[in-house]
Amino acid sequence: MKLNVVLSGGESRSYEVMCESGLHRRLDRIIKDLSRGRRVFCVWDRFVHGLWGHRCLTATESIVWDASEQNKKLSAVEELARELVRRGADRHSLLVAVGGGVTGDVVGFLASIYMRGIPVVQIPTTLVAQVDSSVGGKTGVDLPEGKNLLGTFHQPLWVGIDPDFLQTLSEENFREGMAEVIKTAWIGDADLVRFLLDNSDDILRRRADVMAHVVFRCVEIKAGIVMEDEKEGGVRKVLNLGHTFGHAVERISNYTINHGHAVAMGLICAGILGRQLGYLDREHLNMLKDLLSAYGLPTGLPSEYSPDKMMSVFQADKKKVGNSLVFVIPGPPGKVIWKTIEDKKLIDEVIRLAQKIGKIYLT
Repeated sequence: MKLNVVLSGGESRSYEVMCESGLHRRLDRIIKDLSRGRRVFCVWDRFVHGLWGHRCLTATESIVWDASEQNKKLSAVEELARELVRRGADRHSLLVAVGGGVTGDVVGFLASIYMRGIPVVQIPTTLVAQVDSSVGGKTGVDLPEGKNLLGTFHQPLWVGIDPDFLQTLSEENFREGMAEVIKTAWIGDADLVRFLLDNSDDILRRRADVMAHVVFRCVEIKAGIVMEDEKEGGVRKVLNLGHTFGHAVERISNYTINHGHAVAMGLICAGILGRQLGYLDREHLNMLKDLLSAYGLPTGLPSEYSPDKMMSVFQADKKKVGNSLVFVIPGPPGKVIWKTIEDKKLIDEVIRLAQKIGKIYLT
């Protein structure tokens, strides 16, 4: 399955996304064709390299790094950049990011600034990266004050998605990715939401044909939004559904909670906010809770994430508009809006309700 991401500004800014089981077997040839004689440097997540480095991309130079949320920072970018310099990478070289979302973000950011910008290919190996972060060109690293506060938009030259990579994901990482799948489905496709509810057993077993369908449909939704709004000036903001609350959870936990669990908590918070504002009815809020529960994801907010702690993190959110916070608010599946909210008491109430909803359904 193939999809062309067509961006304004000419053919050179458009790229292909390929999603195919077994694609890893053809990556050496594809990358060779894409490189057009340029030197290619593959930057691998160390764990992924141990599992897959002997099976694919064996004809390219490899750089292995320790990918983690804690290592998603400028010092890691500098270390990788210096390694490229030592190996003689120049402005005509091609980078390939092989790993999850952290690797894609960091290597994409490095590619955008190395010698004022070199091309990058994204080979996402986690469910989070396949359905979300590998498509759209967002790159970034974190600061102590918050996530992704330093970053660029740097569209990839090509994206290669192989659902086979998902077979070696840990159960925790797979379920983490399902939070992004649920988010994407709720944003753009009510039929996909129903498919996720009806096919949870096959999805959790990672049945190849089912996963290929789920991943590619999520990519179609994400790509359609990116093509309409590349740099998040408007409609692309909806892709942050669950992420304003979720990023605060990650920050407060010092990133000990994985991204998917944080997004799941954020989705529940956003759903409660939608309920309080009249955009989401009780039936659909409970559907969202059921969907998260079906994939073993959190359905509430632990008590340690107090309104005061959450609000303090919101103040550093790059999506703020003046003193107002920006939230993406879900309606029924397939419908979301974004809204600026000044009422801090409302957000306080939402957080307190989220601490209860894991135990009871809203009535």
